[in-house]
Amino acid sequence: MAERIEQRLEDRVPELEQLERVGLFTRREIRAVLRKASALEYKIQRRALRKEDFINYIQYEINLLELIKKRRARVGYSFKKDEIENSILHRVHCLFNRATGKWKEDLQLWLSHVAFCKQWNAKHQLSKVFSTMLAIHPNKPALWIMAAKWEMETQLSSESARHLFLRALRFHPECPKLYQEYFRMELMNAEKQRKEKKEFEKAKMDLGEFSYSEDILNGEMARIIYRDAAQKIKGVEFHLAVLSIAKLFDFTQDLQKEILESLQTKYAEDPLTWDYMARRELELGSQQSTERTTKQMKISEMTQREERCCAVFEEAVRAVPTEDMWKCFITFCLERCNRKTNSEELKQKRLERTLSVFNKAHESSLLPESLYKQWLQLLLESNLFEKATEVAEAATKHFSLSVEAWQMRLQVLIQLKSDDVTQCFEEAIKHVKSQGTVMLWTLWVEWSESTNSKEETEALYQRSLHATTPAESVTMKEKYLDWTYRNGGYKKVRRVFTSLCENRPFSLDFFKKMIQIEKEQESCKIFHLREYYERALREFGSTNSDLWLDYIKEELSHPQGKPENCGSIHWRAMKMLQGDLVEDFVSKYTLLQTGHL
Repeated sequence: MAERIEQRLEDRVPELEQLERVGLFTRREIRAVLRKASALEYKIQRRALRKEDFINYIQYEINLLELIKKRRARVGYSFKKDEIENSILHRVHCLFNRATGKWKEDLQLWLSHVAFCKQWNAKHQLSKVFSTMLAIHPNKPALWIMAAKWEMETQLSSESARHLFLRALRFHPECPKLYQEYFRMELMNAEKQRKEKKEFEKAKMDLGEFSYSEDILNGEMARIIYRDAAQKIKGVEFHLAVLSIAKLFDFTQDLQKEILESLQTKYAEDPLTWDYMARRELELGSQQSTERTTKQMKISEMTQREERCCAVFEEAVRAVPTEDMWKCFITFCLERCNRKTNSEELKQKRLERTLSVFNKAHESSLLPESLYKQWLQLLLESNLFEKATEVAEAATKHFSLSVEAWQMRLQVLIQLKSDDVTQCFEEAIKHVKSQGTVMLWTLWVEWSESTNSKEETEALYQRSLHATTPAESVTMKEKYLDWTYRNGGYKKVRRVFTSLCENRPFSLDFFKKMIQIEKEQESCKIFHLREYYERALREFGSTNSDLWLDYIKEELSHPQGKPENCGSIHWRAMKMLQGDLVEDFVSKYTLLQTGHL
C-alpha cells in the first residue's frame, strides 16, 4: 500500500514543480500540499473504505483548483494549464469514479460528479458520467431528462437528446414528465431549425443538396409524440401541460387546435377542462382592436373578457354540477376580485359577481366546506353582517359535525357582539363529538374571559376539563392555571394546581408554568419548587434530561437550596433516564460543573 501511495505522490511532483516555478505557490505551501495529500491518500487506500474520506479528498482537490484560479487572476498568469489544472482535474475524475463505483446507489455522489464536470467544462467526461449513471439508475426519469437537456442545450445535439428520450421511454412508457420534456425538446429543435433556415434565406446562401425537413419545421415530430402519449397517459392534467408548452411556440397553432379538440372530446366532463376553456377567454382579448385605447376602454374590455369567462363557467356548472366545478368557478371569481384595480366600478362588479356565485353554489348544496370561510370573510369585509350571520348558520346546518364550521359561526357572532354566542356554543358542543372540541372550548373560555364574570369563566373552565378527552384536557389545564394566576393570585393558583394534579394526563408546560409562577413570588419557597419538580419528574423524568438539570440548577442557585442534594438527584436521573438521554444528561451535567452551562 505504501508503494502505491508513494507512486501517487510522485505523480504530483511535475504539477507542484510548475506551481512553484511560475510563482503561484511557495515552497512552504508545496510541502503543506504534499503532507495533506499523503494523509488523504492513506485514508482512501485502507481496507475498510469510507465514503467521507473520498468526499474530503475530492473537496480538498476542488479547493486547490479554486485557489490556483484565484492566484492566476491575481498575478495575471494564464499559461501551463495542461501541466497544472488538467492533472488535478484528471485526479478528481478518478476519485469520483472510484467513489461511484464503490457506492453506486448514492445518487448525490453521481450528481456531484455531474456538477463538477459542468463547472470545469469537462464535456467528454460528463458524457461518460451520464452514460454510466443512467446504466445504474435507469429507474429515475429526472436523470434521463437532465442528460437529454444537456445534450440539447449544451452539446447542441438534437439527435443525441432524442436518442436518450427514446431510451428513457422504454424504461418509463407511462411517465408524463418524460413525454412533456421530449415534446418540448422537439419543438425547440423545430424552432432552432426555422431560425437557421430564415437566416440562410436572408443571406441568400446556397445550401446545395442539404434541405430542411418540412415535417420537423412544422412540429410534426412533436405531434407524433403527443399522439403516442395521449394513448398511454390518461388524465386532463397531461393534456393541459402539453398545451401550455405548445403555446410557447408561435408556429404550433394547428397542434394547439388538435390538443384542444382532443381535450374537449375525451374530458368534456372534467372540471379542469371547463376551467381551462373559461380562462382562455381572458387571453383571447376583445374582438375589436383599436390603435388608441383609453383607460375607460381598457376597463370596458376587461369587463367583457371576464363576462365571457363567467358565461363559460355558467355553462360548465350546468353541464357538470359538482363541487369541484363550483370550486373552479369560485376560485376564478376570487382571483379576479383580489386583483388590484383603480376602477371602483370594476371592483364593485367583481365583488357582486363573486358573492352571487357563492350564493348560487350554496343554493345548489354544492359549496365545499373550505369555501364557506372565504365567503364569510368577504361578507364581513363588505360589511354585510346580516348575510354573514345567515351564511354561518347555514354552514353549521350543512356540516353539523364539523368543528371548523361551528368555529367559523362562533367567530362571526363574537365579532358582531351577538347575544346568541352562549346559545351557539351550547349547540356546537351538543353536535360535535367530544374528541376535537378543544378548539371550541378554547374559543369559548377566551370569549368568556373578556365578557362574563370570573365565577362564570371558572365554572366554564371546570366544565371544559370534564367535557374534553383526557389528551385534550391538557391544553385546558394549562389555560386554566394561567387564567387563575392572572385573576385570582398566588394562593388561588396553588389550590387549583393541587386539584388539577389529581387527574392525569399532564403536559410538561403545565408544571413549568407553576414553577415560573413560584419564582415570580417575592418569597419564593424552595420546598414548593421541589414539590413541583418532583411531580414533573414522576411524569417526565424518564424522557426529559433537561428537567433533571433544571432541578439541579435550582438547588445550586436558590438561597434556600441544598447543593448536597445534587448528588442524589444525579443518581436518580442516571437510573431513570432511557437510552441516549443518559449520555446527553452526563455531557450537560459535566458542562454545568465546569461552569459552561
